[in-house]
Amino acid sequence: MADRRLQVFHAVAKHLSFTKAADALFMTQPAVTFQIKQLEEHCSTRLFDRGHGHISLTPAGELVLDYAERILSLSAELDTRLKEMTGEVAGALLIGASTTIAEYMLPQVLGEFASRYPKVLSRLFVANSEIVEHRVAEHTLDIGFIETASHLASVASDVCCEDELQVVCAPSHPLAALKSVSAKQLPQHPFISREPGSGTREVTDNYFDTQGVAHDSLKVVMELGSPEALKGLVATGLGFAIMSRATVAKDVRFGQVVAVPLAPRLLRTMSVVYPREKFRSRLTNTFIEFAKQRLKAAASA
Repeated sequence: MADRRLQVFHAVAKHLSFTKAADALFMTQPAVTFQIKQLEEHCSTRLFDRGHGHISLTPAGELVLDYAERILSLSAELDTRLKEMTGEVAGALLIGASTTIAEYMLPQVLGEFASRYPKVLSRLFVANSEIVEHRVAEHTLDIGFIETASHLASVASDVCCEDELQVVCAPSHPLAALKSVSAKQLPQHPFISREPGSGTREVTDNYFDTQGVAHDSLKVVMELGSPEALKGLVATGLGFAIMSRATVAKDVRFGQVVAVPLAPRLLRTMSVVYPREKFRSRLTNTFIEFAKQRLKAAASA
């Protein structure tokens, strides 16, 4: 029910970018620009200062943002409460997930949820953990699944399940013959890493720190944002990677790669994050609990 101009303004104000706001709203940039122009004409004042490729909020823009956040929140709550008066779990659900979780853990969960609640329309946004968490904080996603602990005070998080990261390499690689490998053994081998902002990258970096292995001692030959691309390069023998056991289970069974546990083991928790606010819809609560149960069951299998 909220004015579309306010929705667009809120996205631009949060991203401080017309292009990023357009991407988040699934709109074209000219359409976003037009909505902002319409709102500025309605308010009879500029809401953004534009110059040198950057934008910033004017004092009037700061005021409008404060009210826009409250108006949009109340509007969303009203829409949801009206739908829930029917007693059904229905409506749109915007879900974000890190690449690893989206590709290897959530598909079965989403399929089962859709079968149980056919009136729910889910949309999945895939990015690294950092981007997903910020989208949740900006209220452009209802919930997000990330590979690290939450870093933002404006979002709440619950642990979903535990995951183990292991060294992954080609069957012909020297590390493949080991039953386990320590962090101090890895700097002598070429390393294929995940990209900055990835939850896997953050956990891996922290692990090397705790094991006393300096980052500049690692022979990083490439950084990639896709687990599938990572596995493909590892299989060629270019180097080793550190990946979730869940992402390589099938490849290990087929003999395409070998997974070697780290010593000590590298365990991490997967988390679901959502805006830290009092009201959450029945749909959101239902999906969070459903996903947590399914992911924990899958991790312990």
